[in-house]
Amino acid sequence: MREQPSAESQQIFAPGILAGQVAMVTGGGTGIGLATAIELGRLGARVAICGRTAEKLHAAEPEIAAVTGPDNVYAAPCDIREAEAIAGFVKDVMERFGTLDILVNNAGGQFPSPAQLISPNGFAAVVRNNLLGTFNMTREVANRAMIPQKRGRVINVTANVFRGFPGMAHTGAARAGVENLTMSLAVEWSQFGILVNSVAPGIILSTGTRQYPPALLEQGIRSTPAKRAGTVHEVAAAIAFLASPAAQYITGITLRIDGGQSLWGDTFMLPE
Repeated sequence: MREQPSAESQQIFAPGILAGQVAMVTGGGTGIGLATAIELGRLGARVAICGRTAEKLHAAEPEIAAVTGPDNVYAAPCDIREAEAIAGFVKDVMERFGTLDILVNNAGGQFPSPAQLISPNGFAAVVRNNLLGTFNMTREVANRAMIPQKRGRVINVTANVFRGFPGMAHTGAARAGVENLTMSLAVEWSQFGILVNSVAPGIILSTGTRQYPPALLEQGIRSTPAKRAGTVHEVAAAIAFLASPAAQYITGITLRIDGGQSLWGDTFMLPE
């Protein structure tokens, strides 16, 4: 496997370019979400994170505060599957910081399984988490903050489903829905000055990929043209770009962060 880049090498934007802005990162307690929250904070944003596990959020809060200062970070549990929980969290963030400028929809979840073994309830649960949760959070933030203020950035974290997602058909279907939702909202909400984009990570070494069989990950890495896995810091850098002034004429796209896997490499395939 080729050497991965350092976290420092991905810090390409100058601190302060997001000063005065407020960023919300769902699933911000670990992995890609935490790396993104830290990077947006390093660039000057005040940061709010949420997730389902209070312990992970409390552990992450001081890491973010190290770059933002203790008064510029807010962490609280929020289950994005529940519309009332979303409304309460967004209300609390607005009361604390007064505005919301950047939304990173990173929260989600799935489990590897052959399609024939996924129950109807299991399929519905993954769609509810990854697709409905993303829409409900985005709608709430847009209506409470971005539409009234006539500006905002929404960045959805999906997955590399460009050629299907064998072994995880439930999340493949949900994430494909998020990609189409991204394009639809980019057009509808352009009138409000809201830019909506997605990033689609491929094989990224993070807390999220630890649940997958090591042999499956190794197979995916070997078949990726870049011959290595990606890092959470590379994904965070791409999200920071889409949130930055450099991306103010970009909307409705899905940026694939996959080392070329979507073009040539094998997709995940669980054994029968």
